[in-house]
Amino acid sequence: MPDAPPQTAPTIRATAMAADANPYGKIFVGWLMGQMALAAGSVASRRSGARCPVVAADGFSFTAPVSIGEEVSFHADIVATGRTSMTVAVQVWRRDRHGEAASQAARGTFTLVAMGEDDRPRPIENTLALEGSELG
Repeated sequence: MPDAPPQTAPTIRATAMAADANPYGKIFVGWLMGQMALAAGSVASRRSGARCPVVAADGFSFTAPVSIGEEVSFHADIVATGRTSMTVAVQVWRRDRHGEAASQAARGTFTLVAMGEDDRPRPIENTLALEGSELG
């Protein structure tokens, strides 16, 4: 597990709110997974220029609880690209809102598929030209 968050700006940053917490003041894993899927979808849609629904989620690890009021950063990076699909790794980092110390809270991988206007998978164009870009 990394000791520090990625040096790039997070794809999504949110404050953990009481509405998303369990009776013990910790954020529900389902909320984290939903935000992770949004971050993955954001980078996949930017890469493909299309709607990209999640078709699979894998390899999740929840390593530290997130408390109400903490700042939560979701870092998403495209790690593989196929003809119509992308694999996106997402890291979740939490930070107390009154300090700078951060720790990883979760990580997981999503597979998303680029969809055409006809709601069928469509090829991802210019994949090689975008590899290593700021999009992931």
